[in-house]
Amino acid sequence: KRVEYFKMMVPNRAGQGARALDVLHKAGVNLIAFSGFPQGGGAQMDFIPAKPAAFRKVAKKAKWKIGRSKRAFLVSGDDRVGAGAKLLGKLAERRINVIAIDAVCSGKGRYGALLWVSPTQYARAARALGAR
Repeated sequence: KRVEYFKMMVPNRAGQGARALDVLHKAGVNLIAFSGFPQGGGAQMDFIPAKPAAFRKVAKKAKWKIGRSKRAFLVSGDDRVGAGAKLLGKLAERRINVIAIDAVCSGKGRYGALLWVSPTQYARAARALGAR
């Protein structure tokens, strides 16, 4: 599935993620995914909202500096041995470089993965993955 994500840089201090997620919770914004990690001297938070327009509205009201949305993929399926290898193999066959991937098992026989490719390879990756 094609998804939009927004990144926000924050100080790398305790509570930054909790505060941001609380703002979204109180506004009723549902996230498909959230990721946070150290970046430079601070931290980067990536938000993948179910409804990007609702996220933008809340971010603007909260005066967050989020910039333009970017694109990624959300992949899900039945959890089985080799699921990740098959997924990445589809892209490797077409010489599409994966910039980053985060994958998890739900514990209920399903897996999910977020993956990022270069904007110049996004359309090709979408075709390779059968993403809508």
